[in-house]
Amino acid sequence: MNQAKNYMYRSWWKIACVVLLLYTFIAGLLTNIPRLPALEETIRNLYFHVCMWFAMMILFTISLIQSIRYLRTLNLKYDNYARQYAVVGIVFGVLGYATGTIWMSYTWADPNNPLFQSFSALAREPKLIGAAIALLIYLAYMVLRDSIQDMDKRARISAVYNVFAYAMLFPSIWILPRMMDSLHPGQKGNPALNTDDIDSGMRIVFYPAVIGWTLLGVWITTLKIRINLLKEKTYLP
Repeated sequence: MNQAKNYMYRSWWKIACVVLLLYTFIAGLLTNIPRLPALEETIRNLYFHVCMWFAMMILFTISLIQSIRYLRTLNLKYDNYARQYAVVGIVFGVLGYATGTIWMSYTWADPNNPLFQSFSALAREPKLIGAAIALLIYLAYMVLRDSIQDMDKRARISAVYNVFAYAMLFPSIWILPRMMDSLHPGQKGNPALNTDDIDSGMRIVFYPAVIGWTLLGVWITTLKIRINLLKEKTYLP
């Protein structure tokens, strides 16, 4: 009985993750939404596309912190943490990019033009280009890690590169696209955080969704860290 209580106490955030995501899916698909021109029902994608991007930013931030901790202590476990948080952050970034592209195809594409012609025009969207650059920078981080065999050298170089990648993340996603004309909302602020973007009814789903997706990312990362530690113990003589 005590073991069950201890497990529940340690796993409260996992339970919260499941509850929040269930709430996100149910409330996000069934609750009333404002009927905005061009968006209509597609605005429900806000609970997935935007929230996944928020989770990605939080995971990349944690990865940066772990890289800094490694540079301060030279403890390889922090290098492992940084890598796994970056990997899961990339996954959430790809999912956010994919959901955003699908959303774009329904709201920005011109139905009077052929699909390829509409896509070629939308592919020049600054937000899409900036997001692609940010993800490619982090994919290069993974390639760099795998190209170095020495563990200590790999950890040091990867940690420094991770700091550089995070420094490039904000200009490529938040700053440079806002300096150019864009169809993406949030040119004068943060998307989904302005009162003009969503109403109070959507906020009671949006903020729990951000927490739920972030907790899911942390949960997946902790599993990957444990799997990696088990592999290292297996390889040790």
